[in-house]
Amino acid sequence: MFGGITLGQYVPGDSLLHRLDPRTKIMVVLAAAAAILSSAGWQGLTLATGFTLAALALSGMPARIFLRGMRSLWVLLAIAFIIQLLFTPGDVIAALGPLKISRQGLAGGSIIFLRLALLILIASLLTLTTPPVKLTAGLESMLSPLQRLGVPAHELALMMTIALRFIPTLLQEAEVVLKAQRARGAGFSGGKPAQWAKGLLPLFIPLFAGALRRADDLAVAMEARCYRGGANRTRMSSLKYRSADFIIIAVTLAVLAGTLAFRFM
Repeated sequence: MFGGITLGQYVPGDSLLHRLDPRTKIMVVLAAAAAILSSAGWQGLTLATGFTLAALALSGMPARIFLRGMRSLWVLLAIAFIIQLLFTPGDVIAALGPLKISRQGLAGGSIIFLRLALLILIASLLTLTTPPVKLTAGLESMLSPLQRLGVPAHELALMMTIALRFIPTLLQEAEVVLKAQRARGAGFSGGKPAQWAKGLLPLFIPLFAGALRRADDLAVAMEARCYRGGANRTRMSSLKYRSADFIIIAVTLAVLAGTLAFRFM
């Protein structure tokens, strides 16, 4: 149920995306997300889809990794599609009792479905191709100007990276707890909403306790290794932009400009 989600996982490799500076990948993901969300029609979405598919190809990873991650989130995508499909007024093309499907609802639902799918794929690429240490360094470098305002850039970047890395760990633990509770006869489907919510307590309580335990283990491990962040921390390799980074950034900005042009044309 949860094990296929790829967000937060890292897959080692030597592709072009793996070799890019982490700051480049963060900027690309943010710009690509802006392009996807600003696409109001099929022209902009087609451009954003082509860019996303090209990025997936440059990652050098098999398609099954991304399909496995999407499979775990199909319910979310389907719900978004159905809500848009049934509750958007317009030219009715089909009706089933009080439920009416309009041409505008079908188009809007398809656009929402594609937007969410592209956002999930492009966000997964960041963690799939970037080691946690480099991701932390990239975030810290981009947040460093905020240090003049008293913002602890290193600590903030570290917290964001740990949160991302905890996603697959918590999902795997949720899968284990879910199977254990089902083996004991617990039900997680059917019944009234109140009964369904009450039935989730045997899942959330062990999961919450496990999250606290893992967080405590991580804190003890960092303290045992005398971890100290901040200005005096050194790194094995420094971040450096290369020609490939500038090319990728330029292409991404061109895609963003194209989607904005399609939106306001």
